[in-house]
Amino acid sequence: MYKLKIAILLMFAGMTTSLYAQKNATQSEKDYYSLKTIAIPADVKLEVGGIAIMPDGRIAASTRRGEIWIIQNAYGAGEPHYTKFASGLHEVLGLAYRNGAFYCTQRGELTKIEDKDGDGRADSFTPISIFQLSGNYHEYAYGPVFDKNGDMYVTLNVAWVGYGDGLGKWHGWLLKIKEDGTTEPIATGLRSPAGFTVNSNNDVLYAENQGDWVGSGRVTHLEKGDFAGNAGGLNWTKEPESPLRLTKEDLKVVDNGQPMFEAAKKIKELKLPAVWFPHTIMGISTADIAEDQTGGSFGPFTGQYFVADQGHSKIMRMSLEKVKGKYQGACYPFFEGFASGLIKLRWGLDGSLFGGMTSRGWASTGKADYALQRLVWNGEIPFEMKDIHAMSDGMEVEFTLPVDESILKNPMNYAINSFTYQYHHEYGSPIIENRERKIIGIIPSADGKKVKLVLDSLIEGYIHEIKLNNLESKDNKALLHNTAYYTMNYIPDGPKTVLKDADKVKMSMMHHDMSMMAAAKPMAASKKRQTTMPTDWIQPDKVLKLGTKPGLKYDVTEFEVKAGSKIRLIFNNNDDMTHNVVITAPGAADDVANLSLQLGLKGSQMNFVPNTPKVLFHTALLQPNSSESIYFIAPIKPGQYIFICSYPGHASVMRGIIKVVP
Repeated sequence: MYKLKIAILLMFAGMTTSLYAQKNATQSEKDYYSLKTIAIPADVKLEVGGIAIMPDGRIAASTRRGEIWIIQNAYGAGEPHYTKFASGLHEVLGLAYRNGAFYCTQRGELTKIEDKDGDGRADSFTPISIFQLSGNYHEYAYGPVFDKNGDMYVTLNVAWVGYGDGLGKWHGWLLKIKEDGTTEPIATGLRSPAGFTVNSNNDVLYAENQGDWVGSGRVTHLEKGDFAGNAGGLNWTKEPESPLRLTKEDLKVVDNGQPMFEAAKKIKELKLPAVWFPHTIMGISTADIAEDQTGGSFGPFTGQYFVADQGHSKIMRMSLEKVKGKYQGACYPFFEGFASGLIKLRWGLDGSLFGGMTSRGWASTGKADYALQRLVWNGEIPFEMKDIHAMSDGMEVEFTLPVDESILKNPMNYAINSFTYQYHHEYGSPIIENRERKIIGIIPSADGKKVKLVLDSLIEGYIHEIKLNNLESKDNKALLHNTAYYTMNYIPDGPKTVLKDADKVKMSMMHHDMSMMAAAKPMAASKKRQTTMPTDWIQPDKVLKLGTKPGLKYDVTEFEVKAGSKIRLIFNNNDDMTHNVVITAPGAADDVANLSLQLGLKGSQMNFVPNTPKVLFHTALLQPNSSESIYFIAPIKPGQYIFICSYPGHASVMRGIIKVVP
């Protein structure tokens, strides 16, 4: 009888989920926001590194090619007109406009640029601060961003030498620089800080990319003396101006793969991220941050933040709150489909959001080499999780639109999991300690716009996945995005909720058992990754050697093998990112890439190789500077077999062909 009840409930859940999916498929992000493309002349290579909004309605864009362009009619009132304001600069990855002058961060210099004779062209270039360089390609520089006092902030990348390192002085640091060039090092532990902002509270928030010491993308609040986690910048803590004295030697006691939250208990300078952006699930290369101070011109998210992702060509949303005096909060999907790799975000004068893009050397799902686009709200409110707040014994989810109480009270509509990442010098991290959280109480608000989810326990230092199913608003809109990730560094103080009988989750045990049953289904063991030579082989018929090149590329893009021959494939990942090799059935490469994107929290455990017959053979997901051999029998059927890196976001450009011939 119990199994029959479970079967009926599963069938009913499947039916309602299917109906919900059908309804949700009828709406999209584009129903609420329009993406406007600003045309770029064919002779202008606008690989955008920075955007500045000018008070007269013009916008300026700096480029990786060292130019600054001023654009008239960028808001669509007419054909855009481009004027080259400056050239001959060195990879301008940041631009600001203040008091009639431009300020830009070149790779080796913070520069003030002016048009003193008024002819529309730069004629005055004043160095404000010079940055030491070693010549390493990875020593990017970003900014400046002005604070409320008129001081400027700049961030400097670490170099890449197998693992990140601060070869040039202050690389891996956040610097505060005054107009007269006075430089104050503020915080270190930065790896690739392409996006940062000074918010309305005059606090610095910076976005980080996955890499060594960085398990996943994240946003961190930086204060003087903070260490954000990457060891490269610690080369300069012995300098007299350094606000901290932490050394690389000090990190040895925590370089063991424990969660960052545990490492911070031993390293007092280590600053926890305010929000983690789960890698490949939310994005793969967190970039610029824009705080919504439009007063409602961009939708119902005033005071929240929009965070760009270069590799996935999209914008994510972030809400923050302070718990015990520290920022923490949640991230949510928002808008996908930008034309290229999204680097910079700036608010237009009309409350729209400009996005500047480039993809050369940094592959992205948007296929254009570069682009400039503008995201505009159409005035209709989408049904979304608007905000999530930590409670002393659970979480409160706030919606943009009211929901019927009967829907909010249904325990089958909720699932919460907690997980975290390893803190170590290795590149990235798998998801670890993934566990279901048990909901014991559900309390909707009287207006239907909030619901409190009471949990049997809370755990600090973990990311909490909140997944909502089958929710729709009172006006019959399906939830546009049903998943969010809340980073709970601290549990708020306060009394525990005394649950009334009506608020208790009476089916919690059954729901828990069903979830556990689903989670416990064994996955078929992979026979597609043979790492030792089969015992019945004397030797392979052919050895294929494959490596990597910068810009998400394999160093060999075509092999030829005989049908049915014995093959050894040696993959050497000599890149600075994690990669694999997945050999796919003819015509199936894009399907496999899309399936890898859908693996969610299980992705890293599965090497981002989906369980599908469309995958023929594959390596593990390899760390930088590591290698693996696999052995397989070439297909009998002649044809072209595409191999890809199935790590989400890589497959669009990182691929090659194995030609099987008779």
